[in-house]
Amino acid sequence: MATFVIVHGAWGGGWEWSPVADLLREQGHRAFTPTLTGMGERAHLMRREPVGLGTHIDDVMAVLEIERLRDVVLCGASYGAMPATGASDRAADRVRRLVYVDGLVPVPGRSALDLSPGALADLVHDGIAAHGPAWRVPMPRALFDAMIPVGSVPDPVRRDYIDRIRDHPAASLTEPIHLTDVVASVPKAFIRCTTVDYARELGSDPVARAADRAREAGWGYREIDVGHDPQVFDPPGIARLLIELAN
Repeated sequence: MATFVIVHGAWGGGWEWSPVADLLREQGHRAFTPTLTGMGERAHLMRREPVGLGTHIDDVMAVLEIERLRDVVLCGASYGAMPATGASDRAADRVRRLVYVDGLVPVPGRSALDLSPGALADLVHDGIAAHGPAWRVPMPRALFDAMIPVGSVPDPVRRDYIDRIRDHPAASLTEPIHLTDVVASVPKAFIRCTTVDYARELGSDPVARAADRAREAGWGYREIDVGHDPQVFDPPGIARLLIELAN
């Protein structure tokens, strides 16, 4: 039996990964899908103060500590890999393996936005300049269309996904991550989703660069033939890969 903690990506929430968590539990595993501050059912917690990456790292740490979790397979999807990595650096003794699910591989001293397409960076910087650091970033329609194209899932599923998306705290995208050497001791793996081309849609593909880094470092590496959100396109497939990597 393994214990999984899955950290969702930008604009999402723990709700995205509930179907995968249910499948993991059916196989006898434990699964937690926390929602980061300001997102999903915790969107109401946004006030006038900026919510940064440090807060999201604290969110993940709180789950590990309050649930008394050890020997955890900590999974970070997309942006969620940033707080997952930060938590692994602070609690390496609790983490069996850090799994990047088509996620950003952090660079110490740099932010998620530093690793992202230029169009998104411009949007965030312009929004902060106009509205202040507590501004929340709407999901760009071009990004959503790249992630979940029309026709890729039934229309009701796509509409339901759009309905539950929440604007993302801008400060969490601009705050640099600070890591020690401790995180280097944590075994890592990378799952690459192969059917989305951000370079074509958005001008650059930060996940492709992250996947290259993972392969060069010799991490466990798997591919799944779906778009950026495997929890939407193939819950059983991504659950199987997580279990495989946990073992």
